[in-house]
Amino acid sequence: MDSSTDLYLASSSPRRRELLLQLGIRYTLLPIEIDEAQWPGEGADDYVRRLALDKARAGWASLRDAAARPVLGADTAVIADGEIMGKPRDRIHGLDMLRRLSGRSHQVLSAVALVDRREAVRISRSSVTFCSLSAADREAYWASGEPRDKAGGYAIQGLAAMFITRLEGSYSGVMGLPLYETAELLQEFGINVL
Repeated sequence: MDSSTDLYLASSSPRRRELLLQLGIRYTLLPIEIDEAQWPGEGADDYVRRLALDKARAGWASLRDAAARPVLGADTAVIADGEIMGKPRDRIHGLDMLRRLSGRSHQVLSAVALVDRREAVRISRSSVTFCSLSAADREAYWASGEPRDKAGGYAIQGLAAMFITRLEGSYSGVMGLPLYETAELLQEFGINVL
């Protein structure tokens, strides 16, 4: 990593990269793979915190003490009826996710963690309300390709924005990286955002 980099990013999410650039943060990508399975009895808050920290810790460990900058990890979960929805496995699963979100509110939790020789994590909680979606709406949205790799089967920054009647919380958190909490952590770790 060169001296013009502020941190390492342990994420393959193009949305997280875009949001960091929005803050003016220069980063170096780290390809990190971790097991994202939810543990038995693990609540949603604990789950997103653990995954964000695990990604950042794995990134830090991969650098073998060569890191001059912290590693950022993040995770986002969509929760409906007390269940973490994950990403759609296939068309049937994706259409069912959209059916479950239709005409009601759900929660989005997004955690961000920074790790160097110390660790810190923050979590953002948002509530998102969808309009009622017809079967044709759900099919057309699935056919767009947008929901295939997204938590909860939708992207707030894309076509799904037209389904959202109400948002309480963090738009960037629903996208995948809560910028308020991220900026707090960056400042705590000595990275000036402004």
